[in-house]
Amino acid sequence: MTVAPALLTLEDVDVVYGAAITAVRGVRLHVGQGEIVTLLGANGAGKTSTLRAVSNLLHAKLGRMSRGRITFDGRSTAGLPTSRLVSSGLVQVLEGRHCFRALTIEENLITGAIGRRASKAETATDLELVYALFPRLRTKRAVLAGLTSGGEQQMAAIGRALMARPRLLILDEPSMGLAPIVVAEIFLALTALNRDQGLSILLAEQNATVALKAAHRGVVLENGRVTLTGIASELSARDDIRAAYLGLNKPPSSESSRSKSIEVVA
Repeated sequence: MTVAPALLTLEDVDVVYGAAITAVRGVRLHVGQGEIVTLLGANGAGKTSTLRAVSNLLHAKLGRMSRGRITFDGRSTAGLPTSRLVSSGLVQVLEGRHCFRALTIEENLITGAIGRRASKAETATDLELVYALFPRLRTKRAVLAGLTSGGEQQMAAIGRALMARPRLLILDEPSMGLAPIVVAEIFLALTALNRDQGLSILLAEQNATVALKAAHRGVVLENGRVTLTGIASELSARDDIRAAYLGLNKPPSSESSRSKSIEVVA
């Protein structure tokens, strides 16, 4: 298997909230050019804290990275404001379908292009791309975001991020609270972006079934630590992963634990 050049790298990252609560311990991972990587783990495993560290959003929750190093495109992200990261191509879609509820769907999308000072022609081109990915948004383009469904708001949040023309798209629980048919639409769009445009994606998900189906690699977090990494298809075939994250209570087999592509992290 050819290893893609690393676009994002985390080296021994610790995240602390306040003066005493350590949420992430020694996390190491990377996202290669044109790769989809998914973070798996239960609530409280450290997925959101890891993504906040990548986007330099920890301060908003009184957190900080107390140890380690994060690089994007070979450069340290330490001290860079989130706006600088966005302009360099690292764009995050936060958990919770954040939209400007008093703006229309199209106005929400256009806000994503403002930061890169896109021309009217560029904005129009990118709007068409978003509408092609999410046809629902085209029909709701003139509707206030606050009057649309949760799925449509999530599509708008992702579309707004795409309007910034990211090189690395980061998503925190994009399927949370959404109907399965909407989740399928969203992940179909994400895989199409990765396949057709080479967009790199890092996503945190509890829905391991859809996440591992879309991803190239998976990283399992437990209690703030990386405990397992590997090729997504091989992780999804492991009985312990299937029991923990896919709801299948099959006993572990020796065969499923011997893949050379899977690394158990001590």
